Amino acid sequence: MKIQTQITEKLTQAFTPVHLDVRNESDMHNVPEGSESHFKVVVVSDEFAGKRLIQRHRAINTTLADELANDIHALAIHTYTPEEWQEQANAPDSPACRGGGVK
Repeated sequence: MKIQTQITEKLTQAFTPVHLDVRNESDMHNVPEGSESHFKVVVVSDEFAGKRLIQRHRAINTTLADELANDIHALAIHTYTPEEWQEQANAPDSPACRGGGVK
């Protein structure tokens, strides 16, 4: 199973998101073509109501612990409640790669 699919399934099961965007951003980095090592996730869920940002990120990290330990090199996490998302409407762009690694 592809890593992106695993991430999507796990986040869907854990958070029942009203919006979920899982982007493989590996092509923005100095990694071999077809890699699944750099991801950005946008998770909008009622589960985040009343939780601080660090609590939200820890919940994502816990949910994806196996992938983070074995497959994912970098994970950008953006978490919102539905109300926050309505105000925000989009997550910030990921920064440009600063190098590293060999293709």
